[in-house]
Amino acid sequence: MNQWRQLPRNVWVTTLTSFLTDVSSEMILNLVPLFLSNVLGVSTAVIGLIEGVAETTSSILKAVSGWWSDKIQGRKWLAVAGYGLSAIAKPFLYIVTGWGGVLAVRFTDRVGKGIRTAPRDALIAGSIDEQHRGLAFGLHRAGDTAGALVGLSIALGVVLASQSDALDLSRDTFRTLVLIGIIPGLLAVLVLAIGAREVASKPKSGQATVQKMPLSRDFKFFLVVVAIFTLGNSSDGFLVLLAQRRGLHVAEILGMLMTFNLVYTLFSGPLGALSDKVGRRKLILGGWSIYSLIYLLFALTATGWQVWLVYAFYGLYYASVEGTAKALVADLVPKIQHGTAYGVYNATIGLMAFPASLLAGVLWQGVGGWDGFGPRAPFIAGAALAMIAVGLLAWHNPVKPAEPNQSA
Repeated sequence: MNQWRQLPRNVWVTTLTSFLTDVSSEMILNLVPLFLSNVLGVSTAVIGLIEGVAETTSSILKAVSGWWSDKIQGRKWLAVAGYGLSAIAKPFLYIVTGWGGVLAVRFTDRVGKGIRTAPRDALIAGSIDEQHRGLAFGLHRAGDTAGALVGLSIALGVVLASQSDALDLSRDTFRTLVLIGIIPGLLAVLVLAIGAREVASKPKSGQATVQKMPLSRDFKFFLVVVAIFTLGNSSDGFLVLLAQRRGLHVAEILGMLMTFNLVYTLFSGPLGALSDKVGRRKLILGGWSIYSLIYLLFALTATGWQVWLVYAFYGLYYASVEGTAKALVADLVPKIQHGTAYGVYNATIGLMAFPASLLAGVLWQGVGGWDGFGPRAPFIAGAALAMIAVGLLAWHNPVKPAEPNQSA
């Protein structure tokens, strides 16, 4: 308990910021696939295209933003700008009437995410010592997911009040949630702007040289393994569509997502702290193995309650890997390169999200005159790619490079 109290101010502020952002986002974005499918009549291939384009665009900015935050040694205000842009963009979902409008909003929202993610992660990493880095990122992920749980609870209340037994999402319900989400989104920006403290300082001459050096070979190896895994990790929107296909109503889907986020929230902090003790690699290997098994189970589901049950255990994968992988990134590069490393890492995941989501949509429903392989195919492919990633990371253990001499 003492280690939690000793966490620095920035860790708690960024955690609260992510909490409020996810209260705003998760009540809306989890229902975007249903809005596209049920209200606008869009196919899964187009849904995959929208998710892929949005994530890929933001990915380019993640790399640029991370590099720029290292160059100027400033994290806070880039993160504030990114959160602000997303908070402004999401309310426009209220007026969209076609999938092009959804794409524009998702694009702008992900641009904001692209600007903020790497500087925010570098702000956390730069505020905590290496021995407690896993705990810090675990807490941040727990706060993020707790916000998602609250957001989904609000969404469930709105759905129960307006369309409790409906299988499909209505336009009016979606618009109501968009309006509610404005307040926590703006509060998140204010919390970060007022509460965070800049931690980076201008590099000394020796550090400036290191900043221009290429990232370590072990970090690049880890990126390749992450890219392979992510190719099979399509948008979770496909899981929402699978749940609906298996018979869950909108309210039941929200309950399923709440169960997932509860598991994620409860286990993120403890598993992040565990990575400080047993090592990041072991926890990531375990998480990816769980992912592979869970995706196989998704492929085998035949009823809505089965999808709900498997989705609950899906939270264990997120809790064991999301924060731990970010802590490992900080372990594999010198502190002066943290912004660049997080930018490249998040960009790699985002760039692979485009082919991953597009591939999932095509495997499911096909393209042109081809009908695809059905809803099981994307999950079988994801399980196989996850096990390839497990094998590669088990074969080679990325190690921390020696911290360079930072004297002038």
